[in-house]
Amino acid sequence: MAKTKYVEYYDRMVEQNQELFDSFKKLHDEYELDQNGLQAKFNEEGEKIMEVVREWENKLCMQQEKGGYANFTSKLAEKFQAVVKKHFPLVDHIGLIVTISEKDQAKSNNGFQMKQIKLL
Repeated sequence: MAKTKYVEYYDRMVEQNQELFDSFKKLHDEYELDQNGLQAKFNEEGEKIMEVVREWENKLCMQQEKGGYANFTSKLAEKFQAVVKKHFPLVDHIGLIVTISEKDQAKSNNGFQMKQIKLL
């Protein structure tokens, strides 16, 4: 069965950036077990991954726009992102920062912390 265009682009992206994705996969798996302790490193390494992902997503969408399918590029981008999330389910956690108020810090023995999105 032939692969869809967005899956082909995902495979090419990973293949051409194998070391980067292998390293991030290892960090992603560790982060899954210790999100608070590895958040800063996950954000830093995740930025590099997201740059590559955005680059390849843009390549994919530009290719479709040239072919006259501009109406479908947003759905294509969503499908491409879904493939990324299939392999890296916590990719949406890139850029989160852990904050804890002074009031909550006094109660921090319960382990609850609020994560916020860091806008770039």
